Amino acid sequence: MTAPLRLYVRRSETPEPDSDARRVQISLRVPTDLDVVEETVDLVARHCLACGVPPRAARFIVRVVLCETLANAIVHGNQMDPSKRVEVRVEVGSSEVSLHVRDEGNGFNPGLIPDPTEPDRIDLTQGRGLFLIRQLVDEVHFNERGNAICMIMRRE
Repeated sequence: MTAPLRLYVRRSETPEPDSDARRVQISLRVPTDLDVVEETVDLVARHCLACGVPPRAARFIVRVVLCETLANAIVHGNQMDPSKRVEVRVEVGSSEVSLHVRDEGNGFNPGLIPDPTEPDRIDLTQGRGLFLIRQLVDEVHFNERGNAICMIMRRE
């Protein structure tokens, strides 16, 4: 049986520069278990919606990119090792939402992931998730090790 998820929500004490809005940070430590992905995604999406993230972004974009990154972190990063965890941090500000996912694996080089839209790769699954993420968010960054991703959605 998997331990229940613990959600931490922190609101900034002071407004963001040039804004009346306060920054909200949502953090979770997720077990390496694919059965908790849906619950994690639902929890984060609901909190994003409550923080004023537009419904389309909260109900679709956040769900898709978080589901994809969590599944990759659990399967490829942590290699289904139940002793490892995945850290999820979402920062909701007045101008953008940033989603951070970090696993305890060895990492990878995102530059080596082939383009899944190339004609000879169209039937292969490798790279589709990263391609989809890059299409849905405004910016994607990886840490040097390749075991953490930051996805940024600007709020318009």
